[in-house]
Amino acid sequence: MSNEHKHTKLGQFFATAICGNDILSSALYVSGIAALFAGIYAPIVLLCVGVVLLLYRSVYREVVEALPVNGGAYNALLNSASKGVASVAGTMTVLSYIATAVISAKTAIEYLFQFIRPLFETMHLQVSAETFRELVVPFTIVILFAFALLVIAGVKDSAKVVAGIFSLHLVTLTLFIIIGVIFWITKGGNSIILHNIAVTKDIVANNGGLLNTIFLAFSVSLLGISGFESSANFVEEQQPGVFKKTLRNMTAGVTVFNPLIAAVCLLVLPMVEIINGKDFLLASVAFKFGGMILLGLIAIDAFLVLCGAVLTSYVGVSGLMYRMSLDHILPQFFSKKNNKGSYTRIILLFFALCLSILLVTRGDLLSLAGVYTISFLSVMTLFAVGNLILRRTRRELKRPYRAPVIVVILAALSTIVGIIGNIQVDHQNVMYFLIYFIPAILIVMTMLFKRDFLLTVGHIVGFIPKLKQYINGRIDLITESHYYVFLHDMSNIFPALEYINRNENGKNVTFVHCQDKDQVNLCDDVLESVRVFKKSGVFPHMNINCNHIDKKFGPETVREFTEQNNISPSKVFIGSIHETHEFDYQDFGGVRIILE
Repeated sequence: MSNEHKHTKLGQFFATAICGNDILSSALYVSGIAALFAGIYAPIVLLCVGVVLLLYRSVYREVVEALPVNGGAYNALLNSASKGVASVAGTMTVLSYIATAVISAKTAIEYLFQFIRPLFETMHLQVSAETFRELVVPFTIVILFAFALLVIAGVKDSAKVVAGIFSLHLVTLTLFIIIGVIFWITKGGNSIILHNIAVTKDIVANNGGLLNTIFLAFSVSLLGISGFESSANFVEEQQPGVFKKTLRNMTAGVTVFNPLIAAVCLLVLPMVEIINGKDFLLASVAFKFGGMILLGLIAIDAFLVLCGAVLTSYVGVSGLMYRMSLDHILPQFFSKKNNKGSYTRIILLFFALCLSILLVTRGDLLSLAGVYTISFLSVMTLFAVGNLILRRTRRELKRPYRAPVIVVILAALSTIVGIIGNIQVDHQNVMYFLIYFIPAILIVMTMLFKRDFLLTVGHIVGFIPKLKQYINGRIDLITESHYYVFLHDMSNIFPALEYINRNENGKNVTFVHCQDKDQVNLCDDVLESVRVFKKSGVFPHMNINCNHIDKKFGPETVREFTEQNNISPSKVFIGSIHETHEFDYQDFGGVRIILE
């Protein structure tokens, strides 16, 4: 296929729009949460959150530019550590997507109702505030189900539509800030500021001092950086060099908009009203200084942006869970596509999980935010950990940029502090998180160690011949899995076999050596080494072979080999791509790096 027919990759604006809608949608609710915990200190707290993003810019840039394939923290850890560690990151990312979808859908309905309710009043239709509150959860379910059906039907992110929503969002937030400042200068007074200062003193006293107040507010306000990881999840769709620009743009957006929005809210609205309207704060403030017109603009913008975040969650979780199923971290059951190219089983499971967490938390924003924040902060922390592991295990891996170690450590510490703070705010957040994390990770670990699991079950049910026979058949099927390792150095034989033995359930391994020009065919030496290993009692259960290819190692050779032999790239392993190589990792189409 010629390059002319390949899909066009995203430029800076469109790529920023996709992840920008996700991260800047937090501006619609994080200001209320920050003010609730910090009072007048909310803008300062949100600036501190911007500093965290500044740190993570370097962390993400190094890892993703070195391993520029979709998957975020899961992919980073899969190629630097082990499948076990990667599976934890993948599970937490799925939980993060669940909370993203639920919070976004619920907040979208909250904002829409804030516009519809006064609209009803102008038409003399009396509907009580209590009735609207009772309708929030049912309509949230409708939104979640509607987008599940859309994604199943094959509707995915459209870059132009997303860019349009993003442009509207930027204009709306800018107008909100400008009109708010003008309103405060012309009609505002000191009474609201003095009132908010007095209430803040009470908040500080109740929290045991200013330091603890800032700590708690900072922790819960880290919700404002949710979505930062989204760009790493579609890096393969971006033009070269665009990823680092999306990180820069997201950091700038959060650092500028969130503190200014919080400041405007605190200047024009008393703390009592901020606390009561924390779920739809911008709507309440917009109505005060802009009337129905600005309220309508804010409500429509919020609804569109937050619905876009719901769609992003469905699409993102589909890709991640499909990749995890290919890597045998999730059951193959989830890898089946429908005729529209969507993963119906993944989408329906995701909707069910979203529905359950919505009902368990009863739609409480702080409870949902707690689950969400613990999930995605854990993912970001694991990404920083992955950066440090990558430095140790893949020292020679080609990378255009290297983050200072101190920056990586500070980034990890900042999100660890955030996790601790969210637990301190409400211990139930951990309970809600564990309700979903424990069953999910048990399923994942069962899949990772399914051979050992089935062997154990087989011993237990050995007295039932037919069941024992079935289990043995499943074990045989699992152990027949085949893996292919492209080998360039004899010293890598043992590390490769050790990695496969530790991370995979199959026993068949084929080393592939690319022989080019004057290079010597290593296969005889490989098989001799294998005989020595087996004679010493090392890897006795493995069936090991070696093939040589009379071609130079590179992406085309690997792709041709996998296509001719009908091999999934997820079962092909290679060593690090070094600076001396003329190609990059993303050129290999999803193979795994397991060697230095």
